[in-house]
Amino acid sequence: MNFEHEMLVGFAKSYGLFYLLALSLLVLVYTYWPSNKKPFDRAARSIIDDEDRPWE
Repeated sequence: MNFEHEMLVGFAKSYGLFYLLALSLLVLVYTYWPSNKKPFDRAARSIIDDEDRPWE
């Protein structure tokens, strides 16, 4: 089976597009999943709780 360069490039671009769209959708679903709220809130507060203080 002989593939032309343009056909392979087109396939690679299409596959890459669908791969990145699916990956973005999975990241958004993971981020906004209700059971993930507690760990994300804890991570956001942990930065504020450990405030740096100037040297004395």
